[in-house]
Amino acid sequence: MSAALRLPLALRFALRSLRGGLSGFGVFLGCLALGVGAIVAVNSLSASLKDALAREGAAILGGDLSLELAQRAPNAAEEALVAAAAGPGAKISRIVQMRAMARAASGEAAMVEIKAVDAAWPLAGEAELEPPGELPSALAREGDAFAVVADPALPVRLGLKPGESFAIGEGRYKIAAALSREPDQLASGFGLGPRVLMSRAALEASGLLRPGALARFLTRVKLAPGASDADLDALAAQLREKAPDAGWEIRTRRNVSPQFERNLDRFTQFLTLIGLSSLIVGGVGVANAVRAHALKRRPTLATLKTLGASGGFVFAATLAEVMLVALIGVVAGAMLGAVLPALALALFGGLLPFPLAPALHPAAIGEGILYGLLTALAFSIAPLGRAHDTPAQAIFRDDVEPARARLRLKYLLLTLGAGALLVGAALALSADRRITLIYLAATLAVFALMRLVAFALTLAARHAPAARAPLTLRLALAGVRRPGALTGSIVLSLGLGLSLAVALALVDASIRADLGERRAQEAPSFFFLDVPGARGQEFADELRARAPGASVELAPMLRGRIVRLKGEPAEAVKPGEDAAWALQGDRGLTFAQEIPPGSTLVSGQWWPQDYAGPPLVSMEERVARGLRLAVGDEISVNVLGRTVSARIANLRKVDWRGMGINFVLVFSPNAVAGAPYNMLATLTLPRGESPAREAAEETALLRALAAGWPSVASVRVREALETAATLAGKLSAAVRGASSVAIAAAILVLAGAVLAQQSARVREGAILKTLGATRARLLAAALVEHALTGTAAALAGALCGTLIAFAATRLAMDVGFAFSLGLTLAAAFGALALAALVGLLGAARALSRKPAPLLREL
Repeated sequence: MSAALRLPLALRFALRSLRGGLSGFGVFLGCLALGVGAIVAVNSLSASLKDALAREGAAILGGDLSLELAQRAPNAAEEALVAAAAGPGAKISRIVQMRAMARAASGEAAMVEIKAVDAAWPLAGEAELEPPGELPSALAREGDAFAVVADPALPVRLGLKPGESFAIGEGRYKIAAALSREPDQLASGFGLGPRVLMSRAALEASGLLRPGALARFLTRVKLAPGASDADLDALAAQLREKAPDAGWEIRTRRNVSPQFERNLDRFTQFLTLIGLSSLIVGGVGVANAVRAHALKRRPTLATLKTLGASGGFVFAATLAEVMLVALIGVVAGAMLGAVLPALALALFGGLLPFPLAPALHPAAIGEGILYGLLTALAFSIAPLGRAHDTPAQAIFRDDVEPARARLRLKYLLLTLGAGALLVGAALALSADRRITLIYLAATLAVFALMRLVAFALTLAARHAPAARAPLTLRLALAGVRRPGALTGSIVLSLGLGLSLAVALALVDASIRADLGERRAQEAPSFFFLDVPGARGQEFADELRARAPGASVELAPMLRGRIVRLKGEPAEAVKPGEDAAWALQGDRGLTFAQEIPPGSTLVSGQWWPQDYAGPPLVSMEERVARGLRLAVGDEISVNVLGRTVSARIANLRKVDWRGMGINFVLVFSPNAVAGAPYNMLATLTLPRGESPAREAAEETALLRALAAGWPSVASVRVREALETAATLAGKLSAAVRGASSVAIAAAILVLAGAVLAQQSARVREGAILKTLGATRARLLAAALVEHALTGTAAALAGALCGTLIAFAATRLAMDVGFAFSLGLTLAAAFGALALAALVGLLGAARALSRKPAPLLREL
């Protein structure tokens, strides 16, 4: 017996039917391939990034193990402990990172990110210089100045000429080479200024390393060759056990940047959901194609039923055929998506801080194929299920008015079951099920609303008082309401696609507005870091003298790391997604006698001004909720190597959007008494009508402060917002690229629906032209028909997109909603024009046929 004969009968019929080719399945295949390709591409690129982090972990981290302390250097006992635990053959490098102001002789000043390294750095990877050379010689002292290696942007910002020196703090420096590549750049974190690489002696010459200075002290360890991951984990555990109060943030080559990986997971999930939305939009095209295929195969289905085939067998055979075609589409899309990351890496891989190697990722490919097959299944069952109870004589009838049958309950349940499987797969494979559930619920709500809009439009066209209306309008209304009309397909596909596009565009516009001029008007003009604690008031007085009418805020600032919550180690706590960042590394904290500006108590009581009891702390309410803390609970924070345990006295609601001085943790003054600290200051200049003059005044103030207060680092908020806006722009470009797939799917669905209706259009046009209708009138009627349907889709899609953007910005992102009427109208008119154009082109093609040959066939 042949292999084909051993297959189930329904599958054998499906395979035999496919011998005739894939004619009529073009839109079907395109919709699936687009959505699956987008999902596989996004997940493959994400997997490549994670593989690179794992493969290049030591080079990215700068060693096998990194120990970080805030505001203090490790003491002799801690250094000895690290050396002994690392064992013979291990290499150790010590690094200091901090921000400071660089000043040129011309008076130009710019913030720089200092990285002071020792002779052992880098333990892994290589620093690339221009011109090429050895790092130790590039950092040697040159006369009265220290040689440094700097980002190429620094001499441009300072206006330095070749060989000209500049100052940082009390030290003099010359640029010996440009820094082309920094191996541990990702582990060093986000920078607000150009990198300056120098020796430890050069940093000490600046006089910036004072007690309380906002410096990060890193100890990097490279284990002896042959050390395993188990050895690395044992070393980290040993250091935590033997120095529990050191306050180290410990990272290994296997978790180089937890925050980066978490953000990557979230962004990947978001783009995957957009790809899934594209599949759902394309699902309308899948349903149309399946419906058209079932109509095309009516003679074959009728023959099978007259020969005794049951309705269930007809359904199973046709579904098997459709799913085989779907498999072709999703595999093609998966192959396309798998190679796209390699193309992207070839074009843009040089922009990444670490090398990527393109590879096939079976999990990413499998996820895309799963989504594609479930989408095809969910949108195919209903149109095929209607053929179950259609009698043979009805199938043989003319297709001018297609037979309609009520969908059986079991096929309705199968459709719901396939949809539930699709939702379940999305939830099971997501990094954040809450966000996925909200996103899918919004998508399903929009889908249901579009169905309702299509039904309402059809109902309105059916009951419209068209007796005295112009003939063109009557023909258009008849086209909207007739059986098999495109109303549902146009409204669903365009409405879903437009909702997604408008929502993403308005979210992007809201973020840009929040980071742009409107937010800058409310934000301070400058942040000043490392103001000496004993001279804080003197600094504030000088600011007021140099900028009369400006607002000045001043607050003490320390850095600390949360180590215990309610007596439980922080590593053992599972925080909420919106509070996990509070446990990652050290956090800024302060102490105060009064409630800080911009904060409002929501529970508990503030301590009295002369409070001298057990340490108390005030906590930001959302972080406390994410960490499952309440008033009365205890929290322990390591500050400068000393663990401070305090009871939560109250919870505050903080207005972070004002960008003033605010902290998650505010201690009672007695809790950190005696700890060295510096001050954090803000300056808010009055806004005038001349931005150019304001910028000149800010520059002059910056130069004066850089000269008189060399240890104080100045952050111009405008530049920081511009940097954030640039980053947001890059992310939004990726989001727009993903959303364009949904728009492309909507166009495919629309074109496919018009093509599927060609035969009915041709026959209808032949009859109407025989009755005296002109080609121009019929074209005008088609234009009005599609304009009516497109208008309904555009209005509904724009409204849904606006509501989704409003909810996302106000509820999920805590960003002010910025409605853009021009952007929304442009998207709506674009959808309307697209619907009218595609409908007009389809009608023109149908009306180009001569009526006589067609009438002979009737």
